[in-house]
Amino acid sequence: MIETLISNSAMRWLILGLIFGLVALVTLGVLNFVNRRAAVKSTLQEITKDTTYRVGLESNRVASREAHWRSIADRIEKSGLNLTDANNVRLREKMIAAGFKSPDAPRIYSLTRLLLIFLLPGLFVLAAVTRDEPPSFLSIYVFGSILGLMGLYLPALFIRAKIDRRREAVINGFPDALDLMLVCMEAGLGIEAAMDRVGREVARSHPLIAELFAGAVLLLRAGASREEAMRKMADNAAIDEIRAFTTLLIQSDRLGTSISQTLRVYAAEMREKRQMRAEEKAHRLPVLLSIPLVVFMLPTMIGVLMLPAAIRMVRDIFPLMNR
Repeated sequence: MIETLISNSAMRWLILGLIFGLVALVTLGVLNFVNRRAAVKSTLQEITKDTTYRVGLESNRVASREAHWRSIADRIEKSGLNLTDANNVRLREKMIAAGFKSPDAPRIYSLTRLLLIFLLPGLFVLAAVTRDEPPSFLSIYVFGSILGLMGLYLPALFIRAKIDRRREAVINGFPDALDLMLVCMEAGLGIEAAMDRVGREVARSHPLIAELFAGAVLLLRAGASREEAMRKMADNAAIDEIRAFTTLLIQSDRLGTSISQTLRVYAAEMREKRQMRAEEKAHRLPVLLSIPLVVFMLPTMIGVLMLPAAIRMVRDIFPLMNR
C-alpha cells in the first residue's frame, strides 16, 4: 500500500502538500501565540510605567511577604517570647530609614536576629558532628560563640548598609528631580501636579524618589493638607536633605514666597554638594590605592632589590666569616 502511494507521483505531491500545510498551520499558530503574549507583555509594561500602578503592585508583593513574617512573629509571641525591642521607637526610625515602613518591621528584625543567633551555631555544630574527626569542645565553643555574635550583629550591619545605600541614591538623584519639578512649576503646574509628573518621569532612573513623590501625591489627593503631606514624605525618607526641602516648601507656602525660586536655589545647593562629594571620593582614591601598593608591591620590590645582595652575602661573605 505504502509502495503504491510512493510510486504514484500525484499521491506524492498530495502528501507533500498536506505535510506543508500542516507545518504552515502549526507555524502560524505558534507565531500567533507568541505575538499575543508579546502584545500582553507590552501592555503590562505600559501599565507598569505608571508610578501609581507600580507602587501599588510593589506594595502588594511587600504586603504578602510582611503578612507571612507577621504570622510567624505572632505565633512566637503567643508562645510567650516578646519580640518588642526596648528601644522600639529608635528601631522603628532606623527601619523606616532603611525602606521598611511596615509597623511590624521591628518585630521581624528582632525575630531575624533571634533566628540567626541559634541558626548559625547550629549549622556549624551539625557540620562538625558529621565529620569523620569531630573537633574539640573548645573549638566548637569558640567558633559557635563567634557565629552567634555574627548572627546578632549581621542584621544590624545589613540595615546600616541599606540606610546608607538608600540615602545615597536619594541624595544623588534629588537635584535632577528638583530641576524637573522647577520646569513643571514654571510651565504653570501646581506643586501636586508637578510632583506627580516628576514622579512618573523619574520612576525608572530614581525609583526611590518616585516612591516618595507618589506617596505625597496620594496623601494630597486623599484630602491631607500640603504641610501634612510634606512632613509625611520627610518622615518616610528619614533623610536630612529631604526634611530641609520639605521645610523650605512649607515655609514658602506659609509666607507666600516663590516656590520656583526656592526650588532653584535648593537644587543648585544640592548639586554643589553632590559635586563636592564626588570630588571628595576622587581625592580619596590615591590614599586607597596606596594600601594595596604597600601591601603587595612594596614587599616584592624590596625582595627584588635585596635578593642580589643576599645571594652575594651567602656566597662570599658568610664563608669568610666561618674561617
